[in-house]
Amino acid sequence: MSGGSFALNLAVSGRLRRFDIGVAEPVRIGFLAPLSGPAQSWGLPGAMGCRIWVDWINHAGGLFIGGRRHPVELVEVDSGADPVQAVRGARWLVQDQGVRFLLTLGGDTLRPVVRYLTDQKILTATLLPSDLSPDTPYLIAPSEIHPLYNVTAVEWLAAARPGLRRVALCSQMDALGLPSLATYRAAFAAAGIAAVHEVRYRPDETGAEAMVAAMLAPGPDILCWCTSYEPMVHALTEAAHQAGFRGQIVSCTADNYPRLIARTSQAFMEGFLFQFPDFDDPALRERAFFFNRPAAFWQEYNRRFPGSWSAVSWEYVAALDLWHSAVESAGGIAPVSVLAAMKRSGRVETVFGEADWGGQDLFGIDNALIGDWPVVRIEGGKARIVAFGSIRGWLARNGDRLRAEMRGLGQMWHQRQR
Repeated sequence: MSGGSFALNLAVSGRLRRFDIGVAEPVRIGFLAPLSGPAQSWGLPGAMGCRIWVDWINHAGGLFIGGRRHPVELVEVDSGADPVQAVRGARWLVQDQGVRFLLTLGGDTLRPVVRYLTDQKILTATLLPSDLSPDTPYLIAPSEIHPLYNVTAVEWLAAARPGLRRVALCSQMDALGLPSLATYRAAFAAAGIAAVHEVRYRPDETGAEAMVAAMLAPGPDILCWCTSYEPMVHALTEAAHQAGFRGQIVSCTADNYPRLIARTSQAFMEGFLFQFPDFDDPALRERAFFFNRPAAFWQEYNRRFPGSWSAVSWEYVAALDLWHSAVESAGGIAPVSVLAAMKRSGRVETVFGEADWGGQDLFGIDNALIGDWPVVRIEGGKARIVAFGSIRGWLARNGDRLRAEMRGLGQMWHQRQR
């Protein structure tokens, strides 16, 4: 399946017209992710992006299925960080709201409900492919390949700054943090960069100053925050600034980095390396990919929700875009048919270029889209893409190393099931 999204390509240009004849019952899409709590920046901005997508689709007339147009409704539930709340929300979305596609962040709040969603044959998208297993055939990771993309920044850094040889890492001990830690371990080892210290902390733990002090004690060239939540990324970065660190910082995300610049300095944040670009990045204008007109989406998002852009603002939308194309190709919303339409060609044009369905070696099932991912660096106070790294290429060279690190932290799919 290739080509562009009809709605996203044309709605912003004003060339779409409404179709008022033959409008049928709405198709409901569920959104079950943190709208509050420590992971809010990986849930709420995604819901905001989805609201734009729904408005654009409905402005175009809705989903075209079987000769009729269906309006789309987005039904949002805040999972917070509470598995019990997530279970109640999932059942309400499926049983009471009749959602036919479910968007989730994944991780600890998805695990208690994934069996129920599988039994109900609800096609579900997660941002964490580490949620996948052979027992979850209707669970897909179509837009984000966390934490595998983190290898691209480490590989770029090793080539761009070969004098950096020592790294200290920290990570929270949960379903986002531990797979990320395993991936960064493997990436730094493959690059010949020695890990001189490692801090693991509880997701609700504070005390960034003490963590940074322990990380700085062995004299690292690089500090790596792994996939810490936004509040901790900010606290750790500010603590490193206060401690006088002048080396390289690597992090999966840097949500609201302008605030970090204001709280530290532009000079301190220069070179900060992470994985998520702003969508007005000049490098995105040069690429033809599935998610059309990124700058237009960026402008609309910031017009409606100023100051809230995060790593996930576009990711749930990218999953919706892929689903939309598959629904219209399949001629219906039945999960089996839609999933088959998604996989029909094997290769898909994603946000950052071509990707293939894969993941069997790591997740036990080929339900993750794996391709290229950008390396993002703060330059002159602005996030800029400096390279697109090949996740597939890195895995071909270092897959055994990554699997060993995943096993060491109990993060392979069969270990997580136990």
